[in-house]
Amino acid sequence: MTESADAEAVILVGGQGSRLRPLTLTTPKPMLPCAGVPFLTHQLVRLAEVGIKHVVLATSYRAEVFAEHYGDGGELGLAIDYVTETEPLGTGGGIRNVADRLTGGPDTPVVILNGDVLSGHDLTAQLRMHRDVDAAVTLHLVGVEDPRSFGCVPTEADGRVTAFLEKTPEPVTDQINAGCYIFRRDVLEAIPTGRPVSVERETFPGLLAAGSRVQGYREDAYWLDVGTPAAFVRGSADLVRGVLRSPAVAAPGPALIAPDALVAEDAQITDGSVIGPGCVISAGAVISGAVLFDDVWVAAGAQVRRCVLGSGARVGERSVLTDAVLGDKSLVGNDNELAAGARLWSSAVLPDATIRFSPGA
Repeated sequence: MTESADAEAVILVGGQGSRLRPLTLTTPKPMLPCAGVPFLTHQLVRLAEVGIKHVVLATSYRAEVFAEHYGDGGELGLAIDYVTETEPLGTGGGIRNVADRLTGGPDTPVVILNGDVLSGHDLTAQLRMHRDVDAAVTLHLVGVEDPRSFGCVPTEADGRVTAFLEKTPEPVTDQINAGCYIFRRDVLEAIPTGRPVSVERETFPGLLAAGSRVQGYREDAYWLDVGTPAAFVRGSADLVRGVLRSPAVAAPGPALIAPDALVAEDAQITDGSVIGPGCVISAGAVISGAVLFDDVWVAAGAQVRRCVLGSGARVGERSVLTDAVLGDKSLVGNDNELAAGARLWSSAVLPDATIRFSPGA
């Protein structure tokens, strides 16, 4: 039997994506375009690639969008079920809420993914370790340079987890929880129902206290939480350039430009930028490491660096945008400068020559 032969998966996609507003006011975070497809597609095709056939999406916010896009999952080689969480249940409660859609036996491995994490770790190897040690739960762990900002997860030499520790100025290890868990199904079904449950604060510590085997699978592969605009842009660019391989990106390169986009010959599109369907990039424009959704218009001489521009957004002549977010159908007039995390709400209009972040003529 291969490691994933009977494994199933659950992806938690219920969050409101408040850190990515205004982009998420109309679209759930996992469905935002990332390297040419909804972010969630990268996770789904990766599961299919390792041999997992059945995936349950734990939805809540704008739940209908997921089923409308993916249907039964057949186009991706998957069978996808959908469960909608009607009230907040936390990570553990959300996992338990989908248990009746799983089809395997009590020992079946169930892979749990957070719907906003990009990871290049070897999921097959994590499944193999889970089976080899007969763990109740196996967590992917990564080392970080400064673990003081995270709760940390110390392990014994064989990877057995010994504790789940809160943030501290003096961490005992650099290992943190990377957000990919493999549960044995009977352990998942033991999570209490009908109330919020945190796997980090209740489920995992409870398993340790009961003497259950909680295993850490350490692999310092690519790992990124794409919940902020800066991280979202970076993740998309890394996928486009092939820094992180995704089966959903057919040909990695310096940029991804939709076939029907109109791009002036002297425009510069670099650093893993994505130019979506129906976009127009005018003469002399510079697009660097940015994500442009569909039908975005960038006028002559404008510069857009490390930004996310929502559907139908417009950028006027000579305007300079750096680390900014434009909501759907927003308009930045000519000769403006947005920087340092500036966000323009959907359908908002910024008149010509209104804002600068640096001295100008």
